[in-house]
Amino acid sequence: MKRLQSVPLLLTLIMLSAPFSAVAENSTTVGGFTVHYNALTTSTLTPEVAKAYGIQRSKYRGMLNVSVIKEKEGTTGTPVPGRVQVKTLALTGQGAPLAMREIKEQRAVYYIGEFPIQDQEKVNFAIEVTPEGTSETFIVKMEQQFFTD
Repeated sequence: MKRLQSVPLLLTLIMLSAPFSAVAENSTTVGGFTVHYNALTTSTLTPEVAKAYGIQRSKYRGMLNVSVIKEKEGTTGTPVPGRVQVKTLALTGQGAPLAMREIKEQRAVYYIGEFPIQDQEKVNFAIEVTPEGTSETFIVKMEQQFFTD
């Protein structure tokens, strides 16, 4: 994967798009780590960002973004790599593992996965994170409803 020479561009653009689209941003702090996770439709990404990361832009595609921050007193923390596994379950009963890929930019590390969505669909995510250097696995859950029309 090509490394970009900028601030975590994808993460920044996702956060900037939050007021204008259906984006859920959540975090869970456990065991000295904060797991940040959010989901959005890929159509909210600019064409340039989507191309740079190999993401298909569509109002019928969702994207999950996960990052792990090791807490460090007096700072905002340190991003850490790890093992991130995600399972999705749509209310229609269809469940599947979500392939996640690691993105590294300067000091940032995060994981993204794409999946198909339909209008008004609610997707449940079970996110399992094992930060590098630990044997402990943290499980966080999230539900996101997507609006495409």
